[in-house]
Amino acid sequence: MKTRFDLTLLAAATLSLLAGAASAQDRTLTINSFGGAYETAHRKCIITPFEKETGATTKVVTAYSADAFAQVRAQKAAPQYDVIHFSGGQEIVAATEGLLSPIDASKVPNLANVYPVAKANIAKGEGPVYSIAAIGLVYNSQNLPKAPTSWKDLMDPKLSNKLVLTDISNGYGMLGFLMINRVAGGDLRNIQPGLDAVKKMLAGGAIVVNTSPEIQREFAQNGATIAPYASDYAFTLTKANLPVKFSQGTEGTPASFITANLVANRPNQALALKFIDMSLSESAQTCFANELRYTPTNSKAVLTPDVAATVAYGQAAMKDLFRFDAPTIEANRAGWVERWSKTIAR
Repeated sequence: MKTRFDLTLLAAATLSLLAGAASAQDRTLTINSFGGAYETAHRKCIITPFEKETGATTKVVTAYSADAFAQVRAQKAAPQYDVIHFSGGQEIVAATEGLLSPIDASKVPNLANVYPVAKANIAKGEGPVYSIAAIGLVYNSQNLPKAPTSWKDLMDPKLSNKLVLTDISNGYGMLGFLMINRVAGGDLRNIQPGLDAVKKMLAGGAIVVNTSPEIQREFAQNGATIAPYASDYAFTLTKANLPVKFSQGTEGTPASFITANLVANRPNQALALKFIDMSLSESAQTCFANELRYTPTNSKAVLTPDVAATVAYGQAAMKDLFRFDAPTIEANRAGWVERWSKTIAR
């Protein structure tokens, strides 16, 4: 028969175990990353330094923006992520749906040095931008000694049989297509001009791929000359010893804003905010620029001349970047993908 003393010890032991479990939970973050070279840089620049500084453990789930958004939407009542990263503007929709928590700037000290455009709506729940990928013209500098300067260059029949387009289910592919649509005379209310332009490109010999590695294969093995894609991937191709360069079209440079977002209805938001703060630090953003050629949003990040020459860098360059309206893209994505698929079907 247990005495009152025994029961008291048992209760104390139970509380101690529960406290230990809660403490362990409080020191573990679940985040998503984008796999491949991105995830390697993510670990080097942010995740590993964060774990060393805080003693926390980070569980990384490989999930691209659209899939991660679908997951956090489906898990609204009991989300698995503490910090969720988006590159396609999904944070705007997620915030309006209450999936993300507003961020108190006083709890994220590095926000003080972040460009205004990168933190404009944190009070609404839209996470700050910690890296930017510029979308432009990736080209083979041996085949095209003179850099292309216009998005209309993609419509040159002389380039069609060496042109690589990316499916719009890919975030970068979507932004590239929307820019083609813009210079062809369309807008977000009318993508038919872009689809017509793509149809002509395909008739001239252009191909469509689905993923970044396929782009590399086309440049490395099949003689590709030009592709609308991102500055960071141009650097990936350069590291693979391919004669590839990146050029921004004179009509404008759409940008993929990569955000770190605080997921609502999670118990360890204080730790999650520390992770977001480290993502905005000068050291983390300089590291990302060095590793993958992303544009930093921390105004204190200092890049070497060779790195700075390959990214949109500094306050003036930030002003030249623009975003297509993410809620409009999200609302129309399924219909656009269906129309795109019909256009590229052969």
